[in-house]
Amino acid sequence: MSSVEDTQPLISHLIELRDRLLKALMAVLVVFLALVYFANDIYTFVSAPLVSQLPTGASMIATDVASPFFTPIKLTLVVSVFVAVPMILYQVWAFVAPGLYKHEKRLVIPLLISSSLLFYCGVAFAYFVVFPLVFGFFTSIAPVDVQIATDIASYLDFILALFMAFGIAFEIPVAIILLVWTGAVDPDDLRKKRPYIVVAAFVVGMFLTPPDVISQTLLAIPMCLLFEVGLFFSRFYKPRDEESSESEEQSQG
Repeated sequence: MSSVEDTQPLISHLIELRDRLLKALMAVLVVFLALVYFANDIYTFVSAPLVSQLPTGASMIATDVASPFFTPIKLTLVVSVFVAVPMILYQVWAFVAPGLYKHEKRLVIPLLISSSLLFYCGVAFAYFVVFPLVFGFFTSIAPVDVQIATDIASYLDFILALFMAFGIAFEIPVAIILLVWTGAVDPDDLRKKRPYIVVAAFVVGMFLTPPDVISQTLLAIPMCLLFEVGLFFSRFYKPRDEESSESEEQSQG
């Protein structure tokens, strides 16, 4: 009898998790249906940093027969996920919120909002700062006899990798705050390990970006700065165990 009672909460959690996932997928689908008509315009906007750097008379090409159709659709689907990130995070929040204390909820909500904003800032930084510099460098060093004509599918894979790399890298302040809040690390220990973290930022930049020094450096430097931002704000977050004990003492008092 007890085993049946134990499985009931698990089943209810799994059902709720399924419902939350379906709502997140529906949000992505709704955004996709709203944007799919503008798929070619979205691709034109995203490819502008490269097209503006191409020599006069050069253009992008499609080496696969189906690329002119599927590549803009693929980009629109990815954009739909990016746009639906707040809704996806809300579903995550709604799923974990019942298991949090009241003071924990007050801390998690700002983290969810800031994580969305930081992700968008990382994508914007890649588009407006990194892309013009990287594409300008690549097109300027091409041999004289080489005609630059980038395949649209290859370009999409390249920029999506950079978008994800910078979007995730800009989440460093949130990650540091969560690590401090859970008690996994201490701010003082992080300060002592700053030189190693700077080296690690450049190593991570090497693995997350294409094999060129410019994009690696442009990722590593913001990571170092964001580490300092996260380290600063982590001072205002106490470890979760200490907060729980303090709240229990206040409730008992």
